Amino acid sequence: MMIDLSKYAHIIWDWNGTLLDDAWLCVDVMNGMLQERNLPLRTLEEYRELFDFPVRDYYKKLGFNFYREPFDEIGMEFIVRYNRRQDEAHLQPEALETLTHMTTHGLSQSILSAREQNELLTETRSLGVSVFFDRIYGLNDHYAHGKIDVGRKLVIDLGLPTEKLLFIGDTLHDAEVARELSIDCILISNGHQSKERLLQSGVPVIPSLKMLIGLL
Repeated sequence: MMIDLSKYAHIIWDWNGTLLDDAWLCVDVMNGMLQERNLPLRTLEEYRELFDFPVRDYYKKLGFNFYREPFDEIGMEFIVRYNRRQDEAHLQPEALETLTHMTTHGLSQSILSAREQNELLTETRSLGVSVFFDRIYGLNDHYAHGKIDVGRKLVIDLGLPTEKLLFIGDTLHDAEVARELSIDCILISNGHQSKERLLQSGVPVIPSLKMLIGLL
């Protein structure tokens, strides 16, 4: 696998799972909800095999019944519980070093996330990384339907040739977004989906952010 980061001018980062180490927290919060409904609890490994976009499909796999409980209500319940504990989630190992390394080597950076915009801004500021990003783009609701439309706006606003952009994420949806935006993509396999699933995308898959540091 050959990756040459020197040909890019700008890195677009996913947030949850890629820069923020929160897959474990998502499992813990969801298991609380599953337990209250007498549904099977899930391990982190199982979660990485089940999690998907749109998250409505993931909830179905977990056994939620949308006839009994509308998806919007269940989705909001998860967000409320997650937000109560969001301070427990920290940056991925080497995230700060990687962001600093990219800046030092002249690459500008942005975030494209399925997180709600205001919460995304709050989290990046509280973790001290907002200063690294030219633009921070999240969604205008909590339901993580997908981020292709927001991604299109980001690419237009950046005003750079697509061949100069690289998207780094941790899910198959991130690879899908990159394809729709006609930009290159790298996936990291210590986030929300397993390495085996990510390899189906056909884009380079690396185990952690640490590997990126050696590519510049």
